[in-house]
Amino acid sequence: MSAATDRTTRFTPAQKQQLRRRLLAWYESHARDLPWRRSSDPYQVWISEVMLQQTQVATVRDYFERFIRKLPTVERLAAADEQDVLRLWEGLGYYRRARQLHAAARQIVSQHNGELPEDVEALKSLPGIGRYTAGAIASIAFGRRAPILEANTIRLLSRLIAYRGDVTKSEGQRLLWQVAEEILPRENVARFNQALMELGSLVCTPSEPHCDECPVRPVCAANSANLQHVIPRAKPKQTFTQLHEAAVVVRKNGSVLLRQCGPSERWAGLWDFPRFAVEGEGPLFAQQEIVAKVRDQTGVTCALGTLLKTLKHGVTRYRIILDCYRAEFVGGRVKPRSDAGICWVALPQLGDYPLNATGRRIASFTELARVQSTDY
Repeated sequence: MSAATDRTTRFTPAQKQQLRRRLLAWYESHARDLPWRRSSDPYQVWISEVMLQQTQVATVRDYFERFIRKLPTVERLAAADEQDVLRLWEGLGYYRRARQLHAAARQIVSQHNGELPEDVEALKSLPGIGRYTAGAIASIAFGRRAPILEANTIRLLSRLIAYRGDVTKSEGQRLLWQVAEEILPRENVARFNQALMELGSLVCTPSEPHCDECPVRPVCAANSANLQHVIPRAKPKQTFTQLHEAAVVVRKNGSVLLRQCGPSERWAGLWDFPRFAVEGEGPLFAQQEIVAKVRDQTGVTCALGTLLKTLKHGVTRYRIILDCYRAEFVGGRVKPRSDAGICWVALPQLGDYPLNATGRRIASFTELARVQSTDY
């Protein structure tokens, strides 16, 4: 690291004291009343931090309360069926988090007597817990002097030191972790780290930071240099891949066909209607292709019916046009799979199966069609 870069990480003792004092005083009167802040239970801190990864606070609120209500302890989570965990997570996205949470709970019960470790390195040994989540649990739940670095604090800290480099690269990450550790107080670490995240979320926002309302403005190098609108450096614009897919609701005697996504598939562990990419052009070619792919996926032959609806949605770097068809069972048997399941599910039982977001939407208008149409 260059000497010039190293100098940008240094706050004077007076600046550190001012930053801590102002930030904690601001947090005292501006902290949001969030359900996971009402308890210092390490289990609840852990669940909330995992849910908040890449997900907005407003979205997480209801999920967190429902999850804790159904699975209030690490022992209950460890003993739960993975399908029940996924059903509670349904709609929250990034389902790998739920599977890793479940695996970590089992490891905590079997190797740590049901108690989350207090040490950052021990926490990092658990599935789904990286450096940030470990630091958040250690500091918020146990008061350990552990730094944190996530989207809000990356933005806040890079502005405080006027870092104009790429915050996603290793040099930028090393520098910001160093700053996050450097400014930690000796006491009140839990509230300090939460205050950092809160300030980044409410005041030091991405496009229009509210600098006039910021309690740490006097020690902000970006504000002093009028660089707050260009720091951190903007990410390169992401390019998206367009996909055209079909989902098929195959019905047989009041039941529909579901398949479980395999370990290497998108939405692994969740259930879905037969779904696949389509390449054929024109109604006849598309129909032949869809019938053949349903049979290949499931072992079931169907007669393709009308188009129910076309949905547009995004998954990571993909933008998907999804044509949803109705179909009737013609013949064949559900073929066995070594990695997941395929089964017929009665319409009233669809709510018991964890589906991805579009699968749940298809289920909702499938059930509506059942009520509105007798010849479906």
